[in-house]
Amino acid sequence: MNIITTGVWDDDLWRDAGPLYLEAFGDKGAKPVKIIKNMFEQGMAELHVGYNESKAVGMALTGKLESDKVMIIDYVAVSEKERGHGLGKHFVDYLRQKAVDYGYQKLIIEVESEDTLENRKRIEFWQSCGFHLTEYVHHYIWVPETYHAMYLPMITEQRKETGEELFKYINTFHRLSFRGGGKKRD
Repeated sequence: MNIITTGVWDDDLWRDAGPLYLEAFGDKGAKPVKIIKNMFEQGMAELHVGYNESKAVGMALTGKLESDKVMIIDYVAVSEKERGHGLGKHFVDYLRQKAVDYGYQKLIIEVESEDTLENRKRIEFWQSCGFHLTEYVHHYIWVPETYHAMYLPMITEQRKETGEELFKYINTFHRLSFRGGGKKRD
């Protein structure tokens, strides 16, 4: 799989990534495209699109909190037809290397905490990639689902993180994502 990364909005890459994004998150948790564009305008996001030959088979949207040395995996999706072939792990390895290259200290993701088979499988996937699950359950006021934070430390001597600490980063990222409401600024 060949992965292309951009830190600026790219209509062509989004045409390839958008269908994967909507397939995975369209009915649950997808940010509107205007908000995603806003994230790029602020310089806080990267789009990663994975290709097998010329066909997009995976995508990720990551956020950067540079002052905190944190990368947040906002969304990761692999084409339903391509799942089970190790592409998801390959993508996570790629993102981990990006985080190391940028000098980040941790990689963070939030996962739904409701005890369902689907959510347990997601958590198991992230754990198989080296992520640590935190116990804290976060309740947002604007969505009914509850979430756990998971993290992957980039430095070996890093202490254990708590979910409350990680959600400070996640909440900052979300607040900055929606700052300006996706409207163009002068």
